[in-house]
Amino acid sequence: MSKKKGQLKKTQVEQILDKNHVPYHQAVFPTHQDGDVRSLTVDHSGIDEHRIYKTLVLEGPTTGPLVGVVPIDTHLDEKALARVSGNKKVEMVPLKKLVKTTGYVHGANTPVGIYEKHHFPIFIDTDAQKEDTIYVSSGQLGRSVELNADDLAKLVHAEFADLQQK
Repeated sequence: MSKKKGQLKKTQVEQILDKNHVPYHQAVFPTHQDGDVRSLTVDHSGIDEHRIYKTLVLEGPTTGPLVGVVPIDTHLDEKALARVSGNKKVEMVPLKKLVKTTGYVHGANTPVGIYEKHHFPIFIDTDAQKEDTIYVSSGQLGRSVELNADDLAKLVHAEFADLQQK
């Protein structure tokens, strides 16, 4: 079977989406070195930043690891995530424990891959439901998938909640 011209080799996340019949589009964003981590470059090809979501991994005393998914142009409200997840408080997983916890490096964490491997509780900011589609990482630096937030939530058993700092 030959690859279509211009199509990228599928990531594991894209293969999971295919297997579950979830429609998506591949996307590539430029990255840059930022200290000891790679980050997305703020050049999103004319895409509204509020549609590009970051996957943040935290820990709580009740749930253990859990995931918050918020737009990249906002900050996660940890108290709100703690409240909706049933934890007294939550804290970001330290960078040195991130790969061990999720299997992904900083900047490549993805709700699809994390759920597939670990079944951690996942919470997506409610703004995602206001968009036709959102972008989340597809498990590799600079690689994302554009998909419907409700399709994503259904696949990873996520709950929508107000997670942005006000």
